[in-house]
Amino acid sequence: MARVLLVHHSPSPATEELAAAAREGLNMPELDGVEVIERAALEATADDVLAADAYVLGTTANFGYISGALKHFFDTTYYDSREQTAGRPFSYWIHGGYDTTGAEKAMEAITTGFGWEKAFEPVTFTGEVGEEHLAQVTEMAATVAATVM
Repeated sequence: MARVLLVHHSPSPATEELAAAAREGLNMPELDGVEVIERAALEATADDVLAADAYVLGTTANFGYISGALKHFFDTTYYDSREQTAGRPFSYWIHGGYDTTGAEKAMEAITTGFGWEKAFEPVTFTGEVGEEHLAQVTEMAATVAATVM
């Protein structure tokens, strides 16, 4: 059975809506044979990363960067999982109040360092969370899961 790890930092109702949209995409009935493991960014471990076949990540954009919680996830899992997980598919969402540019650059740099392969164009935006954003996150997560079926 393929395993997808969903790691996110969703401290607000708006970002929790995005996490729910990712869960919806990962748990579509068509994705039979995919197990979803969900971890808060501060709780995910290198063992979680090593046990997964693909990754869906989510974060807020805070002060022009990814959340400290997601950065902590990357910092604490990198050395123990980088080599073994290179080439695995992933994608992500970033939601910001005003700007996501710095957070996008950080995600690109960090995931390139891991050697992960983008399976779907990331969903990045600012402002209110709309139905179109939720639909994009659902599609993104489902596509990542479908790549490992």
